[in-house]
Amino acid sequence: MEILGLLLLFIVLLALRQSVILILLVATAYVHFVWGDGTITYLIEDLWTAMDNGVLLAIPMFIIAGALMSRGSIAERLIEVMRALTEWMPGGLGLASILSCAVFAAISGSSAATLLAVGTVVYPALKNAGYSNRFSLGAVTSAGTLGIIIPPSIPLIIYGIITETSIVDLFLAGVIPGLILTASLGIYGLWANRDLPRTPFSLSRLVLALRRGFWALMMPVILLGGIYSGYFSPTEAAAVSVGYAILVELFIHRELGPRDFYEVGLSTAQMLGTLFPIVAAAISIKTLLAIEGIPQDFAAWLQGAVSSKIAFLLAVNAALIVIGCLVDSLSALLLLAPILYAGAKAYGIDPVHFGIIMIINLEIGLLTPPIGLNILVAMTAFRQRFREVAISVLPFIAIMLGVLTLVTFVPGISLFLVSP
Repeated sequence: MEILGLLLLFIVLLALRQSVILILLVATAYVHFVWGDGTITYLIEDLWTAMDNGVLLAIPMFIIAGALMSRGSIAERLIEVMRALTEWMPGGLGLASILSCAVFAAISGSSAATLLAVGTVVYPALKNAGYSNRFSLGAVTSAGTLGIIIPPSIPLIIYGIITETSIVDLFLAGVIPGLILTASLGIYGLWANRDLPRTPFSLSRLVLALRRGFWALMMPVILLGGIYSGYFSPTEAAAVSVGYAILVELFIHRELGPRDFYEVGLSTAQMLGTLFPIVAAAISIKTLLAIEGIPQDFAAWLQGAVSSKIAFLLAVNAALIVIGCLVDSLSALLLLAPILYAGAKAYGIDPVHFGIIMIINLEIGLLTPPIGLNILVAMTAFRQRFREVAISVLPFIAIMLGVLTLVTFVPGISLFLVSP
């Protein structure tokens, strides 16, 4: 009954459209007073302990690295390489846009950073090349979501911290689903624009683009190679990404000045001031629930209420898609991961596989109105009406739902690269 009371509390506060930080702080207090010792001192100590985790340092560093690259020319140089590689195909610029988002996602870890850094360059280029406004909007808005599935991914880091799942394994698990999503979106882009004129292939242009973009292309190689070889931990990789971004943008590309660093630091601090209290509350709730054995009780109840693993997965996907329409993706992850994770374990679902299922669901949530973050970002960045952006992403959402179904019921897609 207590866990149902906690779920009811979530639902009531969400229905009242309260802020996520308020919901989590109220829920944290509820958990402490129902299952804890009922004192405010213990609550404050527990919130502080929740933040005493070195892995959390990766989050601000990846945010800083993404912001530095967005302000510099790394994104623009990556786009030029992709354009030189693909524009000879019909619809090639659309494919280049999606591939650029995928590559930038592999070094930024953020959907909003990916959308803004790549979209502000390729959206005008798509329009000028004769692509429809609806496809151009939908492509850059949807491909921007690749930033949370292709590693390194900030939501994957948060899921790993909350559920105590290996972040390296989660990063490995995100590679193949991320590539499948990229390929699916790219194939649709080629098909939808198959009648557009081609640009002749130019070897000299490709060589020039590769030369200009060499340092940008090396970043995902160094970053992901270091993580997967075991040379870097995720936190160390985040530090390397910041150092590399500063080195390249400041001394090689020479695109940044002191003012840029000040503004990046300020915007990062503002973002973390909102994010970290939410993370602290979510981890605090998860810790106390685990101590009291509440997830196990919930899992036992769930097994009696839901007939099979397939039914559970279908219910989780349906619930996350609906919740993604009402709550921003990161908040949904923080609210639901500790509870749904227990249910997944009860049905024998690998925690790494379940993490990828959650992330793809939340990726779709970035595109679903009325709260879809990427829709709001695109609407502001490209000065488009909300309705136009929401309609533009519909074909891409259909593709992503297909990939979600595939990943959900074929665990090997996520777990193929993960060591047994």
